[in-house]
Amino acid sequence: MNHPRTITATIAPCMLGYLLIAATERGVCAVALGDNPDMLQDDLERRFGTAIVRHAGHASDNWTDVIHGYLNGFQKRLDLPLDVTATPFQRLVWEALRTIPYGATQTYQEVAQQLGRPYAVRAVARACASNPVALIVPCHRVVRADGSLGGYRWGIERKRALLAHEAAHI
Repeated sequence: MNHPRTITATIAPCMLGYLLIAATERGVCAVALGDNPDMLQDDLERRFGTAIVRHAGHASDNWTDVIHGYLNGFQKRLDLPLDVTATPFQRLVWEALRTIPYGATQTYQEVAQQLGRPYAVRAVARACASNPVALIVPCHRVVRADGSLGGYRWGIERKRALLAHEAAHI
């Protein structure tokens, strides 16, 4: 008999609005940014419909502390265990994104070439857009070939702010 997955979630204010961090016993399964904590909560429950979601309120744990350390400029790399569902290609892209140094950017084309799939630029962009763990998988560090920011699931202004934040803390 399969038991429902248990997820513990924390939502707290941060420099980018509100930050949601959700994790199972195996790792972080969601990191989201938004303007409204209720909308973040609703989205989490919709994405993990069969899971039991426990709310830790503003309680702090090690993983939350690490992410807040990143947002405060103290933590440059987020090497946290993940519990995410992904296609093999998404996993390849997300692992490649985790190698982009703090404060640096790469283009979608460069990521595709790094993966040995130079024509998979749009697929790389789709993998970035479907990333469920913002910040840990730093899709905000991927830009268009012309240097423009492109899109960002959590809003282009947040992407701009994250890149400026990293540049200021190098």
